[in-house]
Amino acid sequence: MSSDKLVIGLTGGIGSGKSAAATLFEQLGVTIVDADIASRKVVEPGSYALQQLVEHYGSDILTPETPSELDRQKLRNIIFSNPDERQWLNNLLHPLIRDYMNEEVANAQSHYVIKVIPLLVESKLQQQVDRVLVIDVPEETQIQRVTYRDMVSISDTKKILKSQASREQRLIASDDIIINDTTIENLEVAVKKMHNTYLQLSIAKRTI
Repeated sequence: MSSDKLVIGLTGGIGSGKSAAATLFEQLGVTIVDADIASRKVVEPGSYALQQLVEHYGSDILTPETPSELDRQKLRNIIFSNPDERQWLNNLLHPLIRDYMNEEVANAQSHYVIKVIPLLVESKLQQQVDRVLVIDVPEETQIQRVTYRDMVSISDTKKILKSQASREQRLIASDDIIINDTTIENLEVAVKKMHNTYLQLSIAKRTI
């Protein structure tokens, strides 16, 4: 990263507690820039991306409400088993999402910024951040949390895990790790400790 602002990429597998960790950082005054939120912002009614989606897929991709919004489930159904369509969609949305997130980072007032990118490792986006923070849990814990939280079967949860980077791949890509396999109180302690580290690193980066 060429910016003088320290940018942390927060990632982790499904059920790892990424959102909980991001919320705790936000409570400490850190600006959070979430890729999931960005992906919704860039396809809002009237946006360039939504216009392109309608031209490509037709108006059936929209909800019947007024103003018409993107029907995300219909879009998921289209690209789920079609690699070519998934690639076309990625080519359209990824640059827009990246630009949106970079603008949010540029406007941030906190000492450092956290980008929450669930598929950071899968999409090889390490170069877009200064450090990669992985929220790590054993696979067994992921399965327990997701099946309980989302009311899905163990087999469906395992399919989701297989579609993501493995635990080992994320750990190899990490600069920092928070293990989140116990309580929210322990997660809060770990986040505060990492926050203090990032504050020191952000000061060091600005003075280089």
